[in-house]
Amino acid sequence: MRQRWNHNIHYHPRILQTVPPGAERALDIGCGEGMLSRELRAVVPHVTGIDLDTPSLELARGYGDDIDYVCGDFLEYPLESYDVIGSVATLHHVDARAGLLRMRDLLRPGGVMVVVGLARPVLPKDLPRELAGVAANWAHRAVKGHWEHPSPVVWPPPVTYDEMRALAAELLLGATYRRHLLFRYSITWKKPA
Repeated sequence: MRQRWNHNIHYHPRILQTVPPGAERALDIGCGEGMLSRELRAVVPHVTGIDLDTPSLELARGYGDDIDYVCGDFLEYPLESYDVIGSVATLHHVDARAGLLRMRDLLRPGGVMVVVGLARPVLPKDLPRELAGVAANWAHRAVKGHWEHPSPVVWPPPVTYDEMRALAAELLLGATYRRHLLFRYSITWKKPA
């Protein structure tokens, strides 16, 4: 495998493409071993990664970069405000409403947040999409391999895709919700200036 790949990494570009011009501060919520944090640092001068998993944070700090890695719960830790907030496969570890509200509060006016998350399908309604995802997963793994992250896993996700769509519409006026093929959804929201 030439470079790391998994379902979460596959959607990192979705976050990186939304970084607003002139962004100074970024927050990676649930940063794990810091891969997204390092990618954000290539385009944003000040990056903070926060996670509760100490072993993953030790791996992140081992890269010796200038990213501020914090061990703490993003719902409670005294964080600053940010121009960019990214979160990948983290929201299902906490109460989704509380998590989205906290992210909304931490975002500066004019800033952008992107959540890439996992949700629970409703069967049989979602079965065709799930089967398409299985086929796409096999194709990607055949070409790219698969890197297993060292962070804790929560399964099954407590919230369904439809529930996440409704929650995003309720809490983040004007947010874009998308359901993706590789068992993920994304919420993209720009905070009004």
